[in-house]
Amino acid sequence: MPTTVLSLYLSPHTLAVADAVRTARATGLPVDVITIAEAVGSDITNVVRSSLEQNAFGAAAQIFSAYLEQDHPVAVSEYTRDIIIDAASELDARHGTRFADQCRERIRVSYPAIDTSAYIDLDPAETDKVLARRGLGRNRYVLFLSRLQPAKGVDDLIAGFERAGLPEDVELVIVGRGPDAGRLHDLAAASPLVARIRFLDDVGDAEKPHLMEACAVYALPSRPSPDFIETFGIALAEKMLAGGGPVITTITGGIGEAVGDHALIVPVNDPDAIAAALREGLSLTPEQIAERAAAARAYAMQFDRGAVFDKLFSAVTAGGAPLLATR
Repeated sequence: MPTTVLSLYLSPHTLAVADAVRTARATGLPVDVITIAEAVGSDITNVVRSSLEQNAFGAAAQIFSAYLEQDHPVAVSEYTRDIIIDAASELDARHGTRFADQCRERIRVSYPAIDTSAYIDLDPAETDKVLARRGLGRNRYVLFLSRLQPAKGVDDLIAGFERAGLPEDVELVIVGRGPDAGRLHDLAAASPLVARIRFLDDVGDAEKPHLMEACAVYALPSRPSPDFIETFGIALAEKMLAGGGPVITTITGGIGEAVGDHALIVPVNDPDAIAAALREGLSLTPEQIAERAAAARAYAMQFDRGAVFDKLFSAVTAGGAPLLATR
């Protein structure tokens, strides 16, 4: 196996790798290295959008050149691959470059690699401790756990929670930090259910799987925005691995690839649909919850880092076999 360099961000990591490999090869000394660049979409689209707005295409040309210079350019989802190709086509149309055809031919999909061991076989006693520490009851809270930004749809979730008519002992727990935190706190403070809406901004990686597994429903009603679109939805896959109550989400960006047929899907910007999905999630029997959770976990296991890296490196050693996971 040659020395293999995997860069997870195109700027500055892939740019640095491209320069380092180019320098190493220029020495004339033996260089046995394979490079892999993984793009999340915004890596490229933000640079391309900015360059087109400013009519300054050098930065976009640099990022595409470095990405395609790698032995194996990959994207974290089919959706991401598509938006990279669209961005390349837009650049080609404006400046006469020829990046789009190269992207279509060379970019393959390698889903994000998750350490599934952190989410499966959770110790029930530890889960009980986490819930006691946070003052939460098992299956008595709706959970949002992600970055607090407008594209995550937390305001729609708050509105849906208000309209759902859930039992009075069911809380909405919003976990995370981000630029939208202040606005969301104000929105919750004005809610008639303010006493049942809690914000947690200090949850660490060790607590996260336990909160996911013990929630009645996990909701991430993501929506597209000019600044952010979910390119995959890692938090959704993590929740499916942890087990417990169902997931509520939208088909935005690459979310469909993350959840498959194992989520309650609602339209974007639709609090009434969220309310109906919350009622459905809370109405499931323990047997239904267990059956759905097992199927969701089986689907999400394809994102285990061992499976992902096996596919990735088998493609490297095979000289470019398809990386798409089989669903």
